[in-house]
Amino acid sequence: MSTPGIDFPFTVFKIANMERNLDTIGTVFTVHYTVTRFKNGEQAGAYGSLGFEAPEPDTAIPYPQLTEATVIEWVKAKLGAEQVIELDAALDAQIDEKLAPTKAAGVPW
Repeated sequence: MSTPGIDFPFTVFKIANMERNLDTIGTVFTVHYTVTRFKNGEQAGAYGSLGFEAPEPDTAIPYPQLTEATVIEWVKAKLGAEQVIELDAALDAQIDEKLAPTKAAGVPW
């Protein structure tokens, strides 16, 4: 599969929801995210949640000023590079199974 300007495979992180305190800056304490991997015309996805400690007051970003890109950076940093790579590999395995199944379910009648 070839799409001009897009390198395959690729992964997209999205923020599904956030939980926050109703304090003066709206401190986010839980982030819910999705990850979608695209490869060979197929896709696979995962969902996760991460807890966060309150930041130092001088580095805190007020809730209304947060962007999805910033929160995705938080998620990737909390996961760590190795776990992001492992997540891609697990999603690649799901896609490979879709493209060339090695298991089936059902009954013969």
